[in-house]
Amino acid sequence: MSAAGTVAPATAGTAARCGVAATARGGWWGFLGAVVNATFGYVLVALVTRALGAHGSGAVFTGVAVFTILSNTCKLGADTGLVRFVSRDVATGGGHQVSALVRSAVVPGAAASTAAAALLFLSPSTATSLLPNLAPEDAVTLVRLFALFLPVATVSLILLGATQGYGTVVPFVGVEQVGKPVLRVLIAVPVAFLTPSVLSLASAWLIPSMAGALATWFALRRCHRTHRRTPTGPEVAAARRGFWAFAAPRAISSVFDISAVWVGVVLLSSLATSEEAGIYTAVGRVIVAATLLQLAIRLAVAPEISRLLAVDEIAQACHLHRVSTRWIVLFSWPLLVLLTSFPKTVLSLFGPEFEQGAVALVVLCAASAINVGVGNAQTVLLMAGRSSWHLVVTGAAFSVQLAVGILTVPRWGVLGAALSWGAAIVVENLVSAVLVRRHPGFTIVDRGYLTAAVAGLCLMGALVLPVRLLAGDTAVGLAAGIALGLCAFSISLSRFRAALGLSELVGVLRERAS
Repeated sequence: MSAAGTVAPATAGTAARCGVAATARGGWWGFLGAVVNATFGYVLVALVTRALGAHGSGAVFTGVAVFTILSNTCKLGADTGLVRFVSRDVATGGGHQVSALVRSAVVPGAAASTAAAALLFLSPSTATSLLPNLAPEDAVTLVRLFALFLPVATVSLILLGATQGYGTVVPFVGVEQVGKPVLRVLIAVPVAFLTPSVLSLASAWLIPSMAGALATWFALRRCHRTHRRTPTGPEVAAARRGFWAFAAPRAISSVFDISAVWVGVVLLSSLATSEEAGIYTAVGRVIVAATLLQLAIRLAVAPEISRLLAVDEIAQACHLHRVSTRWIVLFSWPLLVLLTSFPKTVLSLFGPEFEQGAVALVVLCAASAINVGVGNAQTVLLMAGRSSWHLVVTGAAFSVQLAVGILTVPRWGVLGAALSWGAAIVVENLVSAVLVRRHPGFTIVDRGYLTAAVAGLCLMGALVLPVRLLAGDTAVGLAAGIALGLCAFSISLSRFRAALGLSELVGVLRERAS
């Protein structure tokens, strides 16, 4: 810093390169993990749906939905709080408050998840209302099974937030995106062929949570070895106050975030049929796979933006946000174009009955294009400490989703659930983008962004549309669209690599390879 409080050019350039390099490395690991997660998640959904049909798979995934919503609710926003506060403490204070922060985060989360599990276990009426199409005894047993694993899964997610705060995504990728999905498939394969049932396949999904929690604990201990200084009493008290002032709004907004993904399954199971819940789950799995790069970049960019803002490197944080958004748009929009053009072919991989979700998939692809287009605007809000703003945004979006879902799901089923989620995605991301622009410099539209949009959306659409019209929504058409798209896309990457920010990305990956 200069005497005037501005960043010296050399320091600023170094900070920018370090932030982009860390994001590229973390994004690379996150992308690989997301590919594994999407692949094995796809395989698992296919196994469950083919073993149990739409009815049985709908019951399993309704249980997964409730479990996921509750585990993310009971975190109380502590995982995001640890990402922000651990990264700031490591950058400004050597990480000596991390132990106190972790203890402050884990104890309330463990208590909340244990209480929620007890309520599920002791309330049979909740199980029968969530799963009206199952026999009452089976519904109660299924919900109690998920309740047993709830506390350990919640604590594991909180601890993974602390490891991300240290600036590494490897533990999160290893546990949540590689370890658990792979173990679930390895367990589910013999179960699906030998003893397929709702309870056995639900157990296959839950059992890896124990191994994941153990791996997370060892990973956090390894991260913490280099930061062992014990803070004083006043430091601990101040850290706790600041932490929960941030985490409390995030605790509520995280409920809205995860509920947005799964509430459609619950609404379909309650207001429509389990078959439609199973179809919608498959559609949602495809959408998650299509936006996996955005998730990968988010994991890596969050602690970097928090670190840069903590040391007043505002310009570098803005640059990192622009570059990372460019990468997300460039690689995600072409995939969304393909999914929009061949929805029945993609969904037919789950089984012929799942082709009914084709229109729903198109709706969610259109909404996801807006999500991808604004980049990780919500992450910027959170890492800038605006958790209360984020709460207002997610609350408004969830209200829209719930209102639209209640009106449309009984009438249109899967399409109604997709319309409700799509409306929430559009509201949440557009409002977040507007709020981020209130921070000077946090803009994403520049020459590189427009180049990425042309290469990722316009060019891909111009090539795929004629193929779709000639070959139809068939496997042949999809294969031809992928082949043509890859050729044109590769030429675009080579021609505009500097404007797209790929030179920085390739440079980091080459350094890592060497």
